[in-house]
Amino acid sequence: MDSLNRYYILMNKMSSLTNQFLIAMPSLEDNNFSRSVTLICEHNEDGALGIVVNRPTNLSLAEIFIQLDLEQKGIDETDQVHFGGPVQSERGLVLHEGIGSWEYTLSITDNLGLTSSKDILNALANGQGPRSFLFALGYAGWSGGQLEAEIQENSWLIVPANREILFETPVDQRWNKAAAMAGIDITKISSQIGHA
Repeated sequence: MDSLNRYYILMNKMSSLTNQFLIAMPSLEDNNFSRSVTLICEHNEDGALGIVVNRPTNLSLAEIFIQLDLEQKGIDETDQVHFGGPVQSERGLVLHEGIGSWEYTLSITDNLGLTSSKDILNALANGQGPRSFLFALGYAGWSGGQLEAEIQENSWLIVPANREILFETPVDQRWNKAAAMAGIDITKISSQIGHA
């Protein structure tokens, strides 16, 4: 548990969790977040916004484009739609590398953005959008102080976000691999951690 103790000391020194992964601890049993990895896209004193990056749905991106009546050229039929979180679950968001010049993009880093405008969907449908992206319906949101309280309750591990996990690691491996970045084998942590 030395790795876990070092991790908590480091976490307490952070002022913003933007561009960090929240990794659900085994004790977190909420259906929306159990065994999830969430990228924090924005965090400040007013709260936090994140996208769950390891919950594919049964929908394909091609099906979304059909629903939106977008002509498709050169799209990968296997691109999945992800459950991004329980807030505004009908809202489509594109997490992508390269900020670009889309109508509305929240810059997470100099090279990572979250876009909610339809122009990026048009570009993706035409094979002209970002090469590395994740399409999600909905997002995760926390009010001011809520996420910090959940962290204090041992609901989450926090590690710096990693593009390989976001865009290259198979979805079913993201939870374990993200935790391994903190030097932790999350499968060996008791689901009862932090409980008397």
